Amino acid sequence: MAESICEFTTKFTKLEMFEGNDFRLWKKKMLFMLTTLKAAYVLSTPRPEVMENETLEETRRKSKWDNDDYICRGRILHVMVDSLFDIHFEAKSAKDLWDTLKSKYMVDDASSKKFMVNDFNNYKMVDSRFVMKQYKELIRILSQFILHNMNMDETIVVSSVIEKLSQHKYLKVDYLLVLDI
Repeated sequence: MAESICEFTTKFTKLEMFEGNDFRLWKKKMLFMLTTLKAAYVLSTPRPEVMENETLEETRRKSKWDNDDYICRGRILHVMVDSLFDIHFEAKSAKDLWDTLKSKYMVDDASSKKFMVNDFNNYKMVDSRFVMKQYKELIRILSQFILHNMNMDETIVVSSVIEKLSQHKYLKVDYLLVLDI
């Protein structure tokens, strides 16, 4: 079993180093890796209690949890840039490390979401640029919403895009049918 995990981890597609940006995407990739290693459960399951007169099975379960926690913590730290590694190395457990990362970087993601919404709401068509190029920029902004699990009612999206496109002096609302909105 140890050999197969070792082989697996060396052949596993290397995750990009976490630099503090786009935590949500990195978190999904990390959880996939940890789940594949059968160690992700330590992020949500407390360590088994130390019991007086514990059975061999209880001792094995506790030992397995400790080993999986070590693997989990090590894998998370392994894909961090050195400056973040140095900051988070002292975490007592994988769950402590994970919770710290979530509380710090989910807040950063929330502020980036505000900027995305602001970009979309304040986007203005410019007559000096091609309409389709600007339309594609709007679609790119909207695709970022999907990437960050930000749901927006389709009717609001469509009416907002139509409003923005209709501001262009060379574009008549009749032509929006061509754009397949």
